[in-house]
Amino acid sequence: MLRRMLATVTLAAVALAAAAQDYPTKPIKLIVPFPPAGGTDILSRVVAQKVGDTSKWNIIVDNRPGAGGNIGVDAAAKSPADGYTLVMGQTSNLAINPTLFKSLPYDPVKDLVPVVLVGSSPIAIAVRKESPYRTLADLVNAGNAKPGTITMASPGNGTVAHLSGVRLMKVTGATFEHIPYKGASGAVPDLLGGNVDFYMASVPSVQAQVASGKLRLLATTGAKRSPIFPNVPTVAESFPGFQAVTWFGILAPAGTPRPIVNRLNAEINKVLHAPDVRKTIEQDGGEVMGGSPEQFAALIRSEIGTWSAVVRESGAKVD
Repeated sequence: MLRRMLATVTLAAVALAAAAQDYPTKPIKLIVPFPPAGGTDILSRVVAQKVGDTSKWNIIVDNRPGAGGNIGVDAAAKSPADGYTLVMGQTSNLAINPTLFKSLPYDPVKDLVPVVLVGSSPIAIAVRKESPYRTLADLVNAGNAKPGTITMASPGNGTVAHLSGVRLMKVTGATFEHIPYKGASGAVPDLLGGNVDFYMASVPSVQAQVASGKLRLLATTGAKRSPIFPNVPTVAESFPGFQAVTWFGILAPAGTPRPIVNRLNAEINKVLHAPDVRKTIEQDGGEVMGGSPEQFAALIRSEIGTWSAVVRESGAKVD
């Protein structure tokens, strides 16, 4: 019986290895859980195109927006675990939404298997050019001296930007009044018009206004300075250990054969370090990551713990 069991296991392993060797035999679908032309979509298309160029695989980007990214991630989680459906997840729908939403149709740890961490991008703390706050210290001092009177705009309740602001308040002791918007399209004009004091923004959403001199950045929230804003300090330079970024990574449905996950990981890691891909990601203020599936899995587990505490502290909820 033991010999039969070992033979069965061996045959199964050989079959999986053979399947991975032949993989893929048809187009791979990469679900993007946000609308076209956004940051997640652009990053996904850059990676899909480059993998296609180098490996001759056919990767089709499939936008499935809605419910803060939950619809697209859920669609991937419920797809066949054969390596032909992937999803570009990120901090919000993998680490924040499990606590932010009253009920989530998927479990980011149990229903998905990490393939590779693609990149990360910090949040920028932006003020208009006329702002009296010239440094992060100026802003924090004002938030301590006049609690609740300095207004902090964000692209929405429960977003990485909003919760990064919550973490900033906790670390600095300052108190700001949160003004949520429905994306940058409403927040940036109000910031330029002086209706809010500062904006916790994704780098691409304010990049043009910073370049034109209409906005200034007081700090960014990454572990190191942004490659496109090397003169802008990080929050960590004033408050050591502070880091709050949006990260992006590719996952597959749970149960996807490990040889296929490894094959995908190797191909994507290869293109992430191509000079043109790195340049494209860095031009939007991002940082190329890469690494093993295990490293990405560890990050997800760690970030769920970190952001769940911040969500509870913020009081933000989405039904």
